[in-house]
Amino acid sequence: MKKFGLVVPSVLEGKIDVELLKRVVAYETDKTGFSFISSVFSNIVTIVFIFGGLLNIYNSWIMSLNLSFIVSGLAFFLVLSYVNTLVTVPFSLYSTFRIENKYGFNTMTLPLWIKDFLKSIILSTIITGILVSVGLWIVQSSPELWWIWVWGFFLMFSLFMMYISPYVIEPLFNKFTPIEDQELVAQIQGMLQKVSITVRRVFRMDASKRSRHTNAYFSGIGKVKRIILYDTLLETMNRDEILAVLAHEAGHWKRRHVLKMIIATEVISFFILYGAYQILQTNMLSDLFQIQNGTFFAKVVLLGFLGGIISLPFVPLSSSVSRLFEREADRFAFSLSGSNESMISALIKLSKDNLSNLHPHPLYAAFYYSHPPMVQRIEAIRNLKRDD
Repeated sequence: MKKFGLVVPSVLEGKIDVELLKRVVAYETDKTGFSFISSVFSNIVTIVFIFGGLLNIYNSWIMSLNLSFIVSGLAFFLVLSYVNTLVTVPFSLYSTFRIENKYGFNTMTLPLWIKDFLKSIILSTIITGILVSVGLWIVQSSPELWWIWVWGFFLMFSLFMMYISPYVIEPLFNKFTPIEDQELVAQIQGMLQKVSITVRRVFRMDASKRSRHTNAYFSGIGKVKRIILYDTLLETMNRDEILAVLAHEAGHWKRRHVLKMIIATEVISFFILYGAYQILQTNMLSDLFQIQNGTFFAKVVLLGFLGGIISLPFVPLSSSVSRLFEREADRFAFSLSGSNESMISALIKLSKDNLSNLHPHPLYAAFYYSHPPMVQRIEAIRNLKRDD
């Protein structure tokens, strides 16, 4: 950013100016610096917990309570999740009320933040409680085959959550109201009907109650979809641009990107759980980390710690696949809407509204970016032709 941050890309000449780029650079600098500090702190806490003897002490304390296997595991993981959440509270507050405030994004009040925080704690407790309790019951009931039953249960639970989330969980945090512009709704339904996507309803979400960031997404499982438009997006984009954004989202559904990601995730999870089963059958982790009472719960924590390290080299592969899906969705959107100019103008507005980094380092983008960098994406869309 120091080298290129204030350079207006050729494809954006006349669309953005140096003053905007100054804000982008400042915002990205603040976010990156804060993210680095947060990451270092999180890793220090993790290292101290595991290598400083705290895991040993905590594990021994849980076992001293003489609770049943399932109740012990539930207490073990719930308390850990609460402590982890509390440790991150100062960082969440600073990010929301300092950085996001500074650049005009945050609209959330402290009472609303506290209300959201408490709701999240309750939801997390319920979901974690169900997953841990049922998972440990399976482990106890089927010592030899628990890994495959846990895999199946987690799969069914995740699909269930995808189904109920739009109707049960999302309304806990936001208000969804039908779009009043019936002409826009008719245009959306007509466009998506061309590719056999049935839209039951189009909703406006009160995103501006918390942030001025803009977005739109599909929700629902099966043939019937719900479309959610941020009220911030409705205020900044015209109809053609909104249609272009939704055409892109339709591309993800028609190219079965969600299904492909679910299948890939579940296949990988299947083998990971089998590997976890083999490792947890031994005392390898207890010996390696010098855990005095090698409980199943402590081993799971250690396995998760090692898994995070082992999975790091695979991040670029996951990011690359995600960027491939985004390019496919862009090509589909062009074939559906027939206008790359609307797509480009929508992306430019999204970039400006969210102060997106236009000059990410190529290596960082290749490693972490789930979307192609904005400038590359606009260039690719501009070069699309009807036979693409």
